[in-house]
Amino acid sequence: MIRPKVLLYYIGLVIAAIGLAMSSSVFWSVYYNEHIVLNLVFACIITGGVGIACILFGRQEKAIINYRECFALVTMGWVMASIFGALPFMVSGYFGSLANSVFESVSGFTTTGASILTDIEVIPKSVLFWRSLIQWLGGMGILTLFVAIIVEMGVGANQIFRTEAPGPVLDKVTPRIRETAKKLWITYLVLSVILFLLLKVFGMTVYDALCHTFTTMATGGFSTRNQSIAYYGPAIQWIIIVFMFIAGVNFSLHYLAFTRRRISGYLKDNEFRMYLILTTLATSIVFMGINQFPDLEERIRIGLFQVISIMTTTGFAAADYTLWSSTGQVIIFMLMFVGGCAGSTVGNIKVGRLLIMTKLIGIELKKIIHPRAVIPLHHGDKVFDSSTIINILQFFFLYMISILAGTVVMGILGFDLLSSFTGAVACMGNIGPAFGSLGPALNYASVPDAGKYALCILMLLGRLEIYPVLVLLSMSFWKR
Repeated sequence: MIRPKVLLYYIGLVIAAIGLAMSSSVFWSVYYNEHIVLNLVFACIITGGVGIACILFGRQEKAIINYRECFALVTMGWVMASIFGALPFMVSGYFGSLANSVFESVSGFTTTGASILTDIEVIPKSVLFWRSLIQWLGGMGILTLFVAIIVEMGVGANQIFRTEAPGPVLDKVTPRIRETAKKLWITYLVLSVILFLLLKVFGMTVYDALCHTFTTMATGGFSTRNQSIAYYGPAIQWIIIVFMFIAGVNFSLHYLAFTRRRISGYLKDNEFRMYLILTTLATSIVFMGINQFPDLEERIRIGLFQVISIMTTTGFAAADYTLWSSTGQVIIFMLMFVGGCAGSTVGNIKVGRLLIMTKLIGIELKKIIHPRAVIPLHHGDKVFDSSTIINILQFFFLYMISILAGTVVMGILGFDLLSSFTGAVACMGNIGPAFGSLGPALNYASVPDAGKYALCILMLLGRLEIYPVLVLLSMSFWKR
């Protein structure tokens, strides 16, 4: 049973936290002497005020959150964060319409990185900072942060963590979910600090280093430059390559590597090994298909950068891959269906699911040869039961159906098949750049408002991995 006031209390906490985080953009607006300071203050007051009002109204029935309320909180929390997160874009006066502001906000929180901006460098720096910060908040998960710091969620914290966290297999680094969430966020923060320092040492300003740290660790892909990472030199690009790859790895492995001071855990993990193999294989094929760069180091760097950027759903651009050979473009397109590891900040299907489905095909082939054989599906040291396997197959089916629905909507709105299909794939996979008129050298400004809202739904479905959103749309969910 859903208790509206309990749900309102926790949603109020999310909105109030967004308002508090939003105040950081006011600092940059004052620092750069921008004309929109009061507009941003107004956005902070509105957001914080609504959040506090919800908290006060729901506080009288504050209680431990139950199973159904967890699903409602995750989906509604992300929707509310995206709506109120759009306020700085709206009040800045640079985004033109409500649809544009909401699209940019949803793209930010879901770490998609799709943008409607045609000239990023004319946007006030305070707004670009907020645009980067919301990706960092969404990367590890807004509500995962609440699980880490709020004691009173009780047993509901477990379900929230599992509902919001990406991937089919979730490893706990400690027996208690709250401690696990806390340690994962600390790991995320430590890696972010290391990346920030490296970017600063190698030539970025404090502001640019902060923004690109946020969007790299979140695998979001927003940049403060029109040329994206292509604006910067090779040293910066190599640093971004390394940390995009790191962000695509299960953060539980990072935490265990930090605390145990050994990297053997990575090599023992089946999903990580496959992630590494796919990255190496894809880069090798792309490298052979790139003819625009005569310098060997540049070919390796650009090929590796773009492979990792798309595979980890970051979406940074170091080159326009739509100008590459057909082989290179096909590999990039195929990577748009992969993603990184479960438990990372990456979107998409995930290597773990693809690995499990591949193993399932092998098992079915063996059963054809040996009909009476009982062959369990192993993934590392885990054995999957039939319900988990069915869940993964259902997810894949719903994932593809969502992409096809998005393709139809984009086609109705006048886009060609290539742009429609890859645009839906890029938003569902939280990647950002697509092909055709939505490629890395272009953006989503040409998409009509109806299309932007449809793509927002795909972005949320992709980030929350479909089920939490669909559950809320089920009539039986709301029955007593």
